[in-house]
Amino acid sequence: MFEFKTPKKETEKIMCDVASGKLKDTDFEKKCEEEIKKLTNAESAKITSSGNNSIFVALSSIEGSIIIPDQGGWHGFKQIAKFLGKNILSLETDLGLISPKDMDEMNIPDNSALIFTSFAGYCAEQDVKSISKYCKNNGITTIEDASAGIGDEKELLGNCRYSDIIIASTGQPKIINVGSGGFIASNDDDLFKKTSLPLKLSKSNEIISSGIHEELKSVKSNLQLTLNATKYLKKHISSAIHNKKRGVNLIIKDDNPK
Repeated sequence: MFEFKTPKKETEKIMCDVASGKLKDTDFEKKCEEEIKKLTNAESAKITSSGNNSIFVALSSIEGSIIIPDQGGWHGFKQIAKFLGKNILSLETDLGLISPKDMDEMNIPDNSALIFTSFAGYCAEQDVKSISKYCKNNGITTIEDASAGIGDEKELLGNCRYSDIIIASTGQPKIINVGSGGFIASNDDDLFKKTSLPLKLSKSNEIISSGIHEELKSVKSNLQLTLNATKYLKKHISSAIHNKKRGVNLIIKDDNPK
C-alpha cells in the first residue's frame, strides 16, 4: 500500500484536536469549500457526508433522464438514480471510455444528465474536453465523479470549466482520504437552491472538514505520484487495458475474471 493512501499524521492530529475540543471556532467547513472552489474552478462548493450523498444531491437536481456508461462507473450511480425514480439510459462505451458520437444514436430527452468518472474504471482518463463540448452543444448536464481525478495538474479532470457539476468522495482510499465525507462543486447557483433539502440531510461536520482541509494541501502531489506509479507498471504489463491512458489503477484481461 502506498503511504500517501492513508491520511497524513498532520491530518490525523488536526482531526483529533477538533474532536477533543482543543481547536474551536475554526470554521474548517467554510475554509474547505473555498479551497475546493479554487481547485475545481467553481463558484460554489459544499462539503457532504459522503461521496454517495454528493451523487444523491447532484442527481436530485436533474429533471430529465440520467445517462450512465455501461462500464467503468460507480454502481452507486444506478442505485441512486433508481431510488430517485429517474429514467436511466445506458451509454455504450469502449471498455468504459465514452465517445460522444455514441450519444448521437440515443434518443436523449431534454434536461438530461451524463454522470461519469474522471477515469473509466479508474484506469483510463476520459476525454473530458470532447465530452463537455458535445454535452454543452446538446443541452446535456455533465456530472463528473472526480474522486480519483481531483488535483489534476493538467487541469482537465475535476474542473468546472468543462464539467457542469464536480462530485467526489473523500473516504478511504480516495485521493483525498479522511475516511469519510465528500463534496460537490458547480458554477450553477441554482443547483444549490434546488437541492437545499438533500444538502441539509447530507451535511458533514467540522472533524471531517478539518481533515479534508489538511489533505487538500497535498492532493496534487498524491494524484501525480499515483499516476506516475501506474504509468510505470503499464509500461511493463502489456496486457493492461487502455495502457496508453493515464489512470490510477490497472485492469488486466483474464479468461476467468472472477
